[in-house]
Amino acid sequence: MKRVLTALVLVPVAVYSVLFAPWAIFLGVIFIFAGCCFREYATITKSFAPLGYAAGVLILLAPPGDVGTFVFMTTLAAMCLPVFSKTPELAVPKAAYLVVGISYIFGAWKCGILLHDINAHWLMFALIVNWAGDTGAFYVGRKIGKHKLAPAISPGKSWEGAFASIAASVIFGVVYLPLAMHGTSYLKAILLSIGANIAGQVGDLAESAIKRSAGVKDSGTMLPGHGGMLDRLDSSLFAMPMLYALLRLAPK
Repeated sequence: MKRVLTALVLVPVAVYSVLFAPWAIFLGVIFIFAGCCFREYATITKSFAPLGYAAGVLILLAPPGDVGTFVFMTTLAAMCLPVFSKTPELAVPKAAYLVVGISYIFGAWKCGILLHDINAHWLMFALIVNWAGDTGAFYVGRKIGKHKLAPAISPGKSWEGAFASIAASVIFGVVYLPLAMHGTSYLKAILLSIGANIAGQVGDLAESAIKRSAGVKDSGTMLPGHGGMLDRLDSSLFAMPMLYALLRLAPK
């Protein structure tokens, strides 16, 4: 019940912010979501959060052509942190975690902004396609899931749930995209749905691996029934860059 109630709050916020809100409000929501995700990530990995927030703001506000420069400069800054640490053997892994987290979270949300710039419905699709997939995986996996997908990382996930997730995402995609993005063929909708879903499932497992390495069950407690913000959006953080790349690479 907590999962349902939380979704009833989050989905309207996402729909309004992405499709109807003025640009300033939309950007503000992106900053909040990205900041909450990075806060949880930094807590789990014990990364140097101030540098992460500063780099994240620059990445989110930077023109697309300058994002790589900011990521590169952040990497150099992070490499300097162990130099001033009394325990460099611990600081080096933390610096690596920091660079990964900045690209992982703020880079993904930058792709979300770029999707919004193309058409707000692309970002809406990137978010909801995996929420639909998660719902399919949750109910099917719980009922008939027998073959473990990645038992060492996430024992609760099954291959049956994974295929149900893809099916639910495809159903959503072939309904949503042709209606929201006129001219989108069913074949394109199916392929984009599959690509975004697979990326999202990998993202879910990647976040599970991060939590397992840190010995924690959830990234936070912000969202009742879901855990933390990062737990809820981990699949979207992989789906947004994947969808943006697919749209950029697709024939015009």
